[in-house]
Amino acid sequence: FVCLFISVECCCVSDVCRYPLGMSGGQIQDEDISASSQWSESTAARYGRLDFEEGDGAWCPEITVEPDSLKEFLQIDLRSLHFITLVGTQGRHAGGIGNEFAQMYKIKYSRDGSRWISWRNRQGKQVIEGNRNAYDIVLKDLEPPIIARFVRFMPVTDHSMNVCMRVELYGCEWLDGLVSYNAPTGEQMSLPSAPVYLNDSVYDGAVIHSMTEGLGQLTDGVCGLDDFTHSHVYNVWPGYDYVGWTNESFPSGYVEIMFEFDRTRNFTTMKVHCNNMFSRHVKAFRQVVCHFRSESDWEATPLSFSPVVDEKNPSARFVTVNLANHMASAIKCQFYFADAWMMFSEITFQSDTAMYNTTLAPPKTGPPTRDDPTHKVDDSNTRILIGCLVAIIFILVAIIVIILWRQVWQKMLEKASRRMLDDELTASLSIQSETFAYNHNNQSTATSELESSSTYERIFPLGPDYQEPSRLICKLPEFAQSTEEPVQDGVPHYAEADIVNLQGVTGSNTYAIPAVTMDLLSGKDVAVEEFPRKLLTFKEKLGEGQFGEVHLCEAEGMQEFMKKEFSFDVGENQPVLVAVKMLRSDANKNARNDFLKEIKIMSRLKDPNIIRLLAVCIYSDPLCMITEYMENGDLNQFLSRHEPEGQLALLSNAPTVSYNNLCYMATQIASGMKYLSSLNFVHRDLATRNCLVGKNYTIKIADFGMSRNLYSGDYYRIQGRAVLPIRWMSWESILLGKFTTASDVWAFGVTLWETLTFCKEQPYSQLTDEQVIENTGEFFRDQKRQIYLPQPVLCPDSLYKIMLSCWRRNTKERPSFQEIHQALLESQA
Repeated sequence: FVCLFISVECCCVSDVCRYPLGMSGGQIQDEDISASSQWSESTAARYGRLDFEEGDGAWCPEITVEPDSLKEFLQIDLRSLHFITLVGTQGRHAGGIGNEFAQMYKIKYSRDGSRWISWRNRQGKQVIEGNRNAYDIVLKDLEPPIIARFVRFMPVTDHSMNVCMRVELYGCEWLDGLVSYNAPTGEQMSLPSAPVYLNDSVYDGAVIHSMTEGLGQLTDGVCGLDDFTHSHVYNVWPGYDYVGWTNESFPSGYVEIMFEFDRTRNFTTMKVHCNNMFSRHVKAFRQVVCHFRSESDWEATPLSFSPVVDEKNPSARFVTVNLANHMASAIKCQFYFADAWMMFSEITFQSDTAMYNTTLAPPKTGPPTRDDPTHKVDDSNTRILIGCLVAIIFILVAIIVIILWRQVWQKMLEKASRRMLDDELTASLSIQSETFAYNHNNQSTATSELESSSTYERIFPLGPDYQEPSRLICKLPEFAQSTEEPVQDGVPHYAEADIVNLQGVTGSNTYAIPAVTMDLLSGKDVAVEEFPRKLLTFKEKLGEGQFGEVHLCEAEGMQEFMKKEFSFDVGENQPVLVAVKMLRSDANKNARNDFLKEIKIMSRLKDPNIIRLLAVCIYSDPLCMITEYMENGDLNQFLSRHEPEGQLALLSNAPTVSYNNLCYMATQIASGMKYLSSLNFVHRDLATRNCLVGKNYTIKIADFGMSRNLYSGDYYRIQGRAVLPIRWMSWESILLGKFTTASDVWAFGVTLWETLTFCKEQPYSQLTDEQVIENTGEFFRDQKRQIYLPQPVLCPDSLYKIMLSCWRRNTKERPSFQEIHQALLESQA
């Protein structure tokens, strides 16, 4: 079995899981909103939608709410389990006629509709401060977040008064499917400085001698620090991040935890975040034995796995256990002690998605994320169901670095980043971007006018003063004091007004295209045909955003439909694997126009290493574009499942990829980018996550990596808003907002680095996001203090020289994709 040790500081899922769940957007249907009572038909539950003033302006309970009375509630059914991190409330304004609001409220939630749980914050407080007037929206983080299908808002007052409420929930779907875990209660460690409490303080089940029928800190999305005596959470006690046990309390030598799931799933991996501070006699487990229950019976043969005990690196890490595609509705794991103490902060599961016998037909009402014919799932006990893809999979491998080197650089960068973070990196409700105008001498001057950017709001932002990272350069004193030195640029660059930025259905930028090129295409018809929608069978949701989704589907009869233009490596009557980008039927006019423009652009891209547009469904809603999809998925996941050829791969019995095949795949990426650059197209998000792998190591470049929760950690977050892939971006893209073919070349160098490391590590994994931004400042200053990605073990000097040439400060000194492609061809000769 494969084990990966991942050294991370935090895996805060709540930072990126902040999507509005549909009260204000309409995805939650009227029939899923109910209440204990109402003033009248015009104040019914269905009118309790945030920022709407339909009916009489809000939901209002029938009678006056009394102190200490919790009889009145507004209930929302999300139809499936969701990870809820944020709530918003508002009163009844009704155009100035109403003035009722809830000054305080409580929340109750349920996963099954029968057992209701009162939410408490990390200090045990239940009451949440609400509104102070009838019109302002008040947002409150749920710390800890909750996992629930049903949620109730219950107004609370300190005196008799009329209240009305409009609400919204923010979060994302709970793809783990875990509904409870049963475990021994955490214990207390006695240290000279202070006692360390390792109990699960937010567990929402019964806690007596053990924890039963609940969820808690092992599923709250927050990973513990390397030093367990400190915590990510302020104003709590030492050890708060972890649940821990001592071997003195377990004569059997193991701690048993049982996990219950919403249905039978096909499990691929379990990830356990463990503390490994061996100086305190804490280590990750030395062995785990897992039993699987399918239907009502436990399998006779358990799965056993023993990771390598690490006594050199004290960092906390994920241990990834291969669950070998066991089908189960419950898993019981026995974790064996490797030292006196064992501490876990997070446990997640990945399970494959089953293939449903449904078609991608237009939904009757609302967007296709709800319980409609498009996504109807058979919940019978006899089905074979493989669970949804887990929201977050971080598959990384720990690297050994020179400790002294790392500490010196981190101190320097942290000092600099603190200077920036004092007044930067916050968010506002209207996202603004700074525009740049460029004169004929390629000198850049920032305009003072701020324009509203895209209409696409993927994640609800917080805070008053959002600034684009391009404004961070104003904090670099060298740049602020001197505007005389022009930024060198030897490649075509277009002012903001000259660029057409297509923003995809999932909120991610696809290609940036010169307006002149777009104008040339505007008079041409779309060179693709309408495909019969009924011949598409839904298989898996690859990603989603506010205005659309990306689905993995099987298309019947595609060979006959496409005639001889395409060749497919399947039988004549076999379905073809395709990706379907689908625009939700409630998308606004701008989103629809962008979608049709993207179809027009995609229809013109014809290269063996670029994903091709096969067909469309645009005669009825939802609008769809059907593109190629490769059976081996994206390059990041493909390589992370493989090992380089050698003794280690033989011992682990892992599948391998040869160095020559790595070079072959990199050459294809360069070839595809050479084609795009010949059209003056700028990809803006080149990475292994956006390269798909077919048979015989065929590579095709795609563009929907940003839409996948799996890669949310690859995008820079400002108050929970995933916006920029900064670890792949050139310094001028981050600091100046300039995206050119030269910045794509920079990203190619990082992509090549990923490929030769088998995607076992995120670029600049030793740096925080803010430190990565500060490092771009070092590239701008050019005082030889910038940090480069290190040479991978498998990488010869010739290829590393190519990478370094891609990361040259001066854009005109970077090689073209034609030169890169030729150099890679010669390296394989």
